Amino acid sequence: MRRRLIQSTLAVVLVVVAVFGVSLILVESRSIENSAQDGVKSEAVQLVSVVESRIVAGERVSPGTMGNAVPKNRYVRIEVPGRRAITLGERPEGRVLEASQTGGHGERITVQRSYSSVQEEIGRTLMIILAVALLAVAAAAILAVRQAHRVAAPLTDLAETAERLGSGDPRPRHRRYGVPELDRVADVLDGSADRIGRMLTAERRLAADASHQLRTPLTALSMRLEEIIATADTDDPEDRATVKEEATIALAQVERLTDVVQRLLTNSRDPRSGSAVDFDLDEVLKQQVEEWKPACRNEGRAIVRSGKPGVRAVGTPGAVAQVLATLIENSLMHGSGTVALRTRVTGNQVVVEVTDQGPGVDPQLGSRVFERTVSGHNSTGLGLAVARDLAEADGGRLELLQQHPPVFALFLGREVSGAAGTSEDAAR
Repeated sequence: MRRRLIQSTLAVVLVVVAVFGVSLILVESRSIENSAQDGVKSEAVQLVSVVESRIVAGERVSPGTMGNAVPKNRYVRIEVPGRRAITLGERPEGRVLEASQTGGHGERITVQRSYSSVQEEIGRTLMIILAVALLAVAAAAILAVRQAHRVAAPLTDLAETAERLGSGDPRPRHRRYGVPELDRVADVLDGSADRIGRMLTAERRLAADASHQLRTPLTALSMRLEEIIATADTDDPEDRATVKEEATIALAQVERLTDVVQRLLTNSRDPRSGSAVDFDLDEVLKQQVEEWKPACRNEGRAIVRSGKPGVRAVGTPGAVAQVLATLIENSLMHGSGTVALRTRVTGNQVVVEVTDQGPGVDPQLGSRVFERTVSGHNSTGLGLAVARDLAEADGGRLELLQQHPPVFALFLGREVSGAAGTSEDAAR
């Protein structure tokens, strides 16, 4: 590209120099020739004046008396009526410039000048014009090289930026070059870098969320399968019923796990996309209690639920189940005593509180427990952050109401149908 810019610039300059140079040479040549012709004519007029003054004064007109009046390198012929013609200087050969002038007493003066002197002057002028043209071309070449570097260097830099984007380095460079078109390209590349950076961040976040969210249902599923294996080899009808029940619960966990994967993929495309519906909250709470009973029993602990029954909430059942599973798992990992789930209604919201009898949340952390990578027990720090994102995706929210003992509250919307719902709320 630099070569093309230099060549195109030089080509334009050469055309301009050629056009104006040729025109200037023609004009100057004609001007020098006309000036020389006018000079010869002026010399003839002066000589006529000198001859005429001598004739009037009665002085002799001869080569000796006229020698000082004749310019050097000129051929002059003086013709006076009744006298012999006088010639001064050498008659030039070849092309000449000639001028004749007649005086008031009939004298005639003819002056000739060799054209070679005019050609020499034209040649000197031509050399000067060529020298100026060469200087102009040299200056144009220097400017073309600088301009090509000014344009090509930013393009090379932009190409490197695009290559960095392609290699997975989405950091914007924020470089501008003072050329509007190139700055526009730089703006587009920086914008693309920002978008790619956000996409990569979303992909990494999806991977982290997936690994964390899938761990909880897989843990519960493995416990259910262990229960099935433990009661598989039995002839007791009651045990076989237990096996069937455990298998049904395990199948439900697999379906929920599939729903979690689908939700993760959906959120990776658009985190605001939700599928909130009106659902029976008791079913989700019952499901969670049944799923986590084996884990609590293995830890020598219990899980209970209380509060207002028959409440319908607005949200995504799978997401709500995942949030509750995260809170229960945290209670098992970091708390102690009974894990309690309590349901209550406040205004147009349903609140599910999850608490235990453990030491609670470190006072230094407070509400920062919902931030990613923030953890007080050397865990990943993703669980509560992901749970809050899931709650907010359906228009709810997850809060820490009390640090000791720990009380986490999941707020969900609920549908109130007409006056009946209003009177029922008032009765409460």
